[in-house]
Amino acid sequence: MLKKLALRPQRKPNVIWIFGDQHRAQALSHRGDPNVFTPNIDNLAREGMRFDSAVSGAPWCCPFRGALLTGMYPHQNGVTETPSALDPALPTVATIFNEAGYHTTYVGKWHLDGSNSREHYVPPDHRGGFQYWMGYENNNNQNESYVYGSESETPLRLEGYETDSLRKLFIQHLEAHVSEGDDYQPFFAVLSVQPPHDPYIAPSNPDYPTSRRHPEQIIFRPNVPEVTWIQEKARFDLAGYYAMIENLDYNIGELRAALKQMKIDRETYLVFFSDHGDMLGSHAQWGKSAPWEESIRIPFIISKVGGRDNMQVGKTDAVLNHVDIAPTTLGLCGIQVPQQMVGHDYSGHCIRSDAPEYKGITGQAGEPESAYLQQIPRKMHAHSVNKAWRGIITRDGWKYVCTPANDWLLFNMIEDPFEQANFVHDVSYQSKKEECHKLLKSWIEKTGDSFHLPEIRLEP
Repeated sequence: MLKKLALRPQRKPNVIWIFGDQHRAQALSHRGDPNVFTPNIDNLAREGMRFDSAVSGAPWCCPFRGALLTGMYPHQNGVTETPSALDPALPTVATIFNEAGYHTTYVGKWHLDGSNSREHYVPPDHRGGFQYWMGYENNNNQNESYVYGSESETPLRLEGYETDSLRKLFIQHLEAHVSEGDDYQPFFAVLSVQPPHDPYIAPSNPDYPTSRRHPEQIIFRPNVPEVTWIQEKARFDLAGYYAMIENLDYNIGELRAALKQMKIDRETYLVFFSDHGDMLGSHAQWGKSAPWEESIRIPFIISKVGGRDNMQVGKTDAVLNHVDIAPTTLGLCGIQVPQQMVGHDYSGHCIRSDAPEYKGITGQAGEPESAYLQQIPRKMHAHSVNKAWRGIITRDGWKYVCTPANDWLLFNMIEDPFEQANFVHDVSYQSKKEECHKLLKSWIEKTGDSFHLPEIRLEP
């Protein structure tokens, strides 16, 4: 006769955010990219809820991070460009978790104190209210990374590749925190890593397997132009980019194993996402800050690390945006979302309605049917859009974007996922354009943004 398992008592759930920089949603094996193998992230997707329509409404490092932590749009919290500093007086998601009796942790890239310099020091009162903070402002050298904070205000050089070393530091802190057994304080913890951000330097780590794809083996997305210099550059960059993603996937596997070893896997949500994507040659563009799919579309998965206990499993077409991540995370823990957070709580898609922590979450009631997209200042980077723009993406698959006083893009994403048929000036789609234009105008007004929209009605 089998013995009845002795389960741990019901306790408040933990939540971990883990995210990289410039990891586009398409660059995962379960999303169909033939160039990369991500078995650990694929397992998160199998065991959790996939938000395959998630977007970065401000696809640039600092604006996304400001929106992520405050649940406010960039023009509302003041972090409108890179670099920008987040006002330390603003409450963050860590503030709310602290008030709810949680231990809060942040490890890795911060980039919210107004600098792009590796040498920039983030003072303790500018660290978003996190109780434990070991990080850095910014760094574009994954093999020479430094962190400082709660354990040492003198910068400490990480021993190995950034993602590997930050994951080890993160686990060490969690192990110390939960060492009290069942009496440990529930936690909200963030692991933020720079890769797969450029420079696209493949990690060299004998401890994990990698495809080590040769540049000539890269299979391009159909929207990478057949232009020699574009494809040569894209092949070289993508080979390193995919190796960095496979390294991130390996570290997610190591983190999951560590949570199981600590016996906290069944009570811990793991939320995996990215701050934005990377064009990498699509539409002859590089980097971020563009409204095309490779830039705005991000991976977003919420998974219960130890299995499906009280967890819905599947995928949703909800258009989750950057401002929605903090409210959704609070919702997972049954914490009331504060009024200053303007995003939507999507935790009802993840928690079973009969679970104790559901507590009347409204689920799909009142969900946005579109998401607001912004590039607030004009950006002058090479091979990138040198205009400010505003746009929307709708739940039924339309995208509409304007530059100042100019209607620019209109795509049917269902029929044309690679955005090769722009209908913005096709009179056959005038009614759809007017519908999207009205929706964009309402987002600008509702959020208190300012932008010079064009006049789009046809002349009589």
